[in-house]
Amino acid sequence: MEDIHSVATLIDSTTSKIQQLQHAFAELESLNAISLNLKWKELEEHFRGLETSLKKRFDELEVEETKYVTKVKEAQEMLESREAAVVAKELASLEQLQEKRDAALSALFDTYKTSPDPIAEGVGPRNGMTDVISEENSDVTYAKSSLEDVYHAENVNPHNEHPTELVKLCEEMDAEGLHKFISDNRKNLSSIREEMPAALRRAANPFSLVLDSLKGFYAGEILGSDGKKDGNLLGLRRTCLMLMESLEQLLADAVPGSLSDKQILTSDIKEKAKVITKEWKPKLDHLGIEASSGNSLEAHAYLQLLATFDIVSEFDQDEICKLIPAVARRRQTVDLCCSLGLSNRMPGLIEYLLNSGRQIEAVNLACAFKLTEQFPPVPLLKAYLKDARKVAQVKAGSISPGAQNEMNERELAALKIVIKCIEEHKLEEQYPVDPLQKRIVLLEKAKADKKRVAEVAKPQSKRPRATGCIYTARITSMPDKSFYRALPERSPYPYDMQYAYAAENHYPLRMGSAPYSISPTQTNYYGNSYQVHYQTAYLH
Repeated sequence: MEDIHSVATLIDSTTSKIQQLQHAFAELESLNAISLNLKWKELEEHFRGLETSLKKRFDELEVEETKYVTKVKEAQEMLESREAAVVAKELASLEQLQEKRDAALSALFDTYKTSPDPIAEGVGPRNGMTDVISEENSDVTYAKSSLEDVYHAENVNPHNEHPTELVKLCEEMDAEGLHKFISDNRKNLSSIREEMPAALRRAANPFSLVLDSLKGFYAGEILGSDGKKDGNLLGLRRTCLMLMESLEQLLADAVPGSLSDKQILTSDIKEKAKVITKEWKPKLDHLGIEASSGNSLEAHAYLQLLATFDIVSEFDQDEICKLIPAVARRRQTVDLCCSLGLSNRMPGLIEYLLNSGRQIEAVNLACAFKLTEQFPPVPLLKAYLKDARKVAQVKAGSISPGAQNEMNERELAALKIVIKCIEEHKLEEQYPVDPLQKRIVLLEKAKADKKRVAEVAKPQSKRPRATGCIYTARITSMPDKSFYRALPERSPYPYDMQYAYAAENHYPLRMGSAPYSISPTQTNYYGNSYQVHYQTAYLH
């Protein structure tokens, strides 16, 4: 619009410009400086014609612009009306679809309540929803397709798929078969753990199935007569723990009303769980070394039994708290404490761990339960490293090679644990890990150097001939209490000389060796001039 006004202003000013040009032309004629072949009338007519044509063209453009603006306005109004009609149609379609969905879900829930086993009959929310969606007419295609994607993502029905072996065992309530299947597929334990909650959902009574699986938990002693753990019994106990954890996850993820009356936790099931806890409790009085290190499988299973079957309120909370240090190192400890309702007891538990010298477990619980102001992590981690280096307080002269190796191994393991804890809880700004990593590099280098020296100092074994005989070189001169030996006399037969072979080489090294009459107290060197070293084995 600004350009149009400026053009109109210029056109209106043409008259004044022509008058100015007329005055200038008259001045030129009066000066007689030049001869002009044109007359002013001709110039005036030319400029007047230009002015008239420009005005005419400008008026035409204004008319066309007015028509264009009118058409654009009409098109916008038509688009707005159509858009409003489409939105109203979509809303009406969505409301109609929502009504049908609610009616279908209501009918399905009624079927679940009346049917003794709706899963076995193949009734599922996906079947009903598919029928509802398929009945929509073509005028709600857009809304229907978008909602179908949402329902398909949220309500995928596993009953239409071919059931797996794990699902079949749960449907058959076969606890023994379940144990055998998991034991035979230990390599796929992670996938089994993911599938287990959905498989338990297919069981007629998942709580009874899990309780039946716990019968063999204390079927024997975990330690055999030779001091080794029974691998089969250990695997069975781990399976029991996984089943209880999966059952608890099933309850946490289940939508209210989606489980049948037989699939929910009843008072009878709780009573059976109490009986099992009373049988297990005396066993916990004789926990092994794993309990003192915070990694007791038996204590974890007992606490998980209380949490899964919701019977924790039936037991003394102080007695339950005493078992938490026995599982403090296990990854499920935080979730287990929350399930047992021990969040308010965490300060006392952390204090107990600190008094026991278990700073790492204390830091993990403090960070998990937001108690870092009361228990700052960095000083606790530094105290843990200090405890690990206490062996270094022994005087250097009294440290044997074995004790030195043990001290280095302890410090190396402690440094790696601290770095892992710092990275897990994102404490790098408060406690930089670069100095700790440099210390690890130094300790590992020292460990490698000692191992290399020990291999060099190890005496070489003599390789016998094919006949089993070992030939020694003749020595003509006896060394005088010195390891420098005279060269052996040249032998007329090659087999009169001794050949010593290195560990990795396959060519003989011609060497002399001291006679067997030399007393061991006179020299501390082997025939190859290396001094004797007695390397103590590494303690891991």
